[in-house]
Amino acid sequence: MRIDLIADTHGRLDPRIAEAVAGADLLVHAGDVGAGIDEQLAALADPVIIVAGNNDPADCPWPVEQVVDLPGGRLAIMHGHQWPARTRHRRLCERFHDARAVVCGHSHRRVIETDGQPWLLNPGAAGRTRAYGGPGFLRLTIIDERWQIEPHVFEPWRARRPRR
Repeated sequence: MRIDLIADTHGRLDPRIAEAVAGADLLVHAGDVGAGIDEQLAALADPVIIVAGNNDPADCPWPVEQVVDLPGGRLAIMHGHQWPARTRHRRLCERFHDARAVVCGHSHRRVIETDGQPWLLNPGAAGRTRAYGGPGFLRLTIIDERWQIEPHVFEPWRARRPRR
């Protein structure tokens, strides 16, 4: 089973990521989606799970958190803006203590913490906004209830030079 994890598109999904995640068995977006991205994701994979982030409209159709049962454990998804940076990871792991992994966004910084239980995963930004180290996503592969996580990171977009 191939599950691709993205976050923080802010209205722009990097086309290299769109190509890479197309056909996933499950596509997860951990918030700060932006206009039109949900339709774009629906064309790439089925099903798609999206949770709301702090930059998504209050009336958006997505829940604040979601938990999905997968072979080998539960995957919890929450943007993570509800807590300050210094306690965010601990609080997410406490909230979803019975999950195998927790996916979050918000910081735009890629995190793969698999030493403890639950794992804490932040795919980093999948758009152009503050994509530290380059836009990217995480791929979770599940084979016979064994989970493996792999980062996919692309070269940062070069800033355009102003016309003279």
